[in-house]
Amino acid sequence: MSYLLGIDLGTSGTKTVLFDTAGHTIASATVEYPLYQEVNGWAEQDPEDWWQACIKTVNRVLSDSQVAASAIAGIGLSGQMHGLVLLDEQGEVLRKAILWCDGRTTVECQEITEIIGAQRLIEISCNPALEGFTAGKILWVRKHEPEIYAKVAHILLPKDYLRYKLTGVFATEVSDASGMNLMDVPQRCWSKEILKKLDIAESLLPKMHESCEITGFISENAAKLSGLAEGTPLVGGAGDNAAAAIGTGIVENGKAFITIGTSGVIFAHSDSVKIDLLGRVHTFCSAAPGAWTVMSCTLSSGGSLQWFRNNFCQEEIKQAAANNCDPYELMVQQAEKVAVGSKRLIFLPYLMGERSPLLDAAARGVFFGLSGMHDKAAMIRAIMEGVVFSQRQCLDIFKEMGVEFAEILATGGGARSAVWRQMLADVLDCPILTTNSSEGPALGVAILAGVGVGLYPDLPSACAQIIDRKAALKPNPLTQKEYEPYYQLYLELYQQLKQQFKKLSFL
Repeated sequence: MSYLLGIDLGTSGTKTVLFDTAGHTIASATVEYPLYQEVNGWAEQDPEDWWQACIKTVNRVLSDSQVAASAIAGIGLSGQMHGLVLLDEQGEVLRKAILWCDGRTTVECQEITEIIGAQRLIEISCNPALEGFTAGKILWVRKHEPEIYAKVAHILLPKDYLRYKLTGVFATEVSDASGMNLMDVPQRCWSKEILKKLDIAESLLPKMHESCEITGFISENAAKLSGLAEGTPLVGGAGDNAAAAIGTGIVENGKAFITIGTSGVIFAHSDSVKIDLLGRVHTFCSAAPGAWTVMSCTLSSGGSLQWFRNNFCQEEIKQAAANNCDPYELMVQQAEKVAVGSKRLIFLPYLMGERSPLLDAAARGVFFGLSGMHDKAAMIRAIMEGVVFSQRQCLDIFKEMGVEFAEILATGGGARSAVWRQMLADVLDCPILTTNSSEGPALGVAILAGVGVGLYPDLPSACAQIIDRKAALKPNPLTQKEYEPYYQLYLELYQQLKQQFKKLSFL
């Protein structure tokens, strides 16, 4: 019997999952690692932490499953997008990786826009220059750390660093590379025009592949460290959200998914290139060959609730440990008892600035309406509602672009909560479904690996065979009506505070 392995390099940890060819989870393991924020608005991680997490989770999965490494037919990689990993000629890491949620590159993004031209940049890369994207990070290092940049021989994305460590190959694939501001997204290749104008040598960038293509094979050294079989093929894989799309069956027009993980994403499939000329949402290459996606990304969705848990829910953390359950379950139970509107408390989830659809790295989190009547439960509920309002604001942009869908599949940690899913259904006015697997990104890249090694004829066939949907949670018209005035006020608050956010950033 053949098996497939999916490795998902997330922001909070790396998760490795072993699947059989029917998509059933055989074994799973996760190892977490720290996030470094030495300056307000910065976010970095040590690539060595990723590699050690990869080795540990693969070893654990093989040990727990008792599956022979030689039975693994293929491996797929998923990972957090946009991060910058810099290597020297010996393949050694030169500095900590700058992550997708890092907001330090506002000036560099302005420079990119001026050099390329705002309209031309969107025409080529399908996206404006954004602080989270990779190009601005490259320019920042070149400007502020020239001694490091002088040693750069390879520029990689996070998951592609794991690919190098596993295979010795410098390679990437179209879905993840689409988020670098360096790619000709309609033509699915590096943009020679952008690279020339920004003075970035194409030789520093990895070779481009489609997501299903085999990019390399497990090396002898990686096999010794991880327990994998030397020579096991590894496919291109996908950025985390593109991988989650495959893992939830979003491979055809009219289908979309939403994820509430550290970030929040709405992701829709398109057989043609559709671009928001204002750059409020993103257009990327799909992991499905010859297709594209329209995607929003809010920077601190589940991350907002995680921040509140870590700082204000020690009691819930202790109780969860004693009861062998998740602290989030206890937090959501409290929130469920609070009525719509959180006792007139509104939360703006801009803890790391905001990308979609505000494009404002200076934005910051706000509790609006806080009074002596509010308790922890109301604040938890307000965070959850604020995150859902942020997704509704993105969905409104999709509708402006003519990107429509009749239902949305939910994935990510937030999807495990029926309370949060019902909030989404009510605020978005759309049925919310889940699938038989909670392993969206890891399953997605495992499916890509299965297609790449010939276990399935194509992605639609593989998804039809593997992915089953559960019954939808439908919108409640009465609750939907209750949410609407709070949502409208949510929209007004950012406009009222926009200038104040900028002033705060200079204090």
